[in-house]
Amino acid sequence: MQRTALFAGSFDPITNGHLDVVGKAVRLADRLVLAVGVHPGKTPLFSADERLAMLNDICTPLGRAAGCEISCTTFADLVITAARRAGATILVRGVRDATDFDYEMQMAGMNGTMAPEVETVFLPAAPAVRPITATLVRQIAGMGGDVSAFVPAQIAARLKSKFAKA
Repeated sequence: MQRTALFAGSFDPITNGHLDVVGKAVRLADRLVLAVGVHPGKTPLFSADERLAMLNDICTPLGRAAGCEISCTTFADLVITAARRAGATILVRGVRDATDFDYEMQMAGMNGTMAPEVETVFLPAAPAVRPITATLVRQIAGMGGDVSAFVPAQIAARLKSKFAKA
């Protein structure tokens, strides 16, 4: 039986923290679905299509190296609904600290009630990537700072280009 996991997030942009979680998740599943949340109340820096392209470019080789199929999709509904649509029985959640853990435990409880067939798995971030958030990366890049320590090189280049146009 194929194990399918879903890792959902905004990925705006994908960071080294996201990659740390993906690198761990591909060892747990045969198929990993990266689900980009699209919510009308939020205005992302990168479009959904841009985020999907970045995820595909960067994460597919990680999956291939681990023998895990990677696919990317968007969702605008509940993460549990997206997991069911993808055939996932595992929800992957990265945690950086106790604050993340408390929030994620609440979400896991709610998701577990709504979809008991989907198990939430917490993957702790490596110490080197714990402080990284996409929000901080956007803020640093938007103010002309160097984000190369926080994102893959191609993402740093996309951020630089995006803010140069602004």
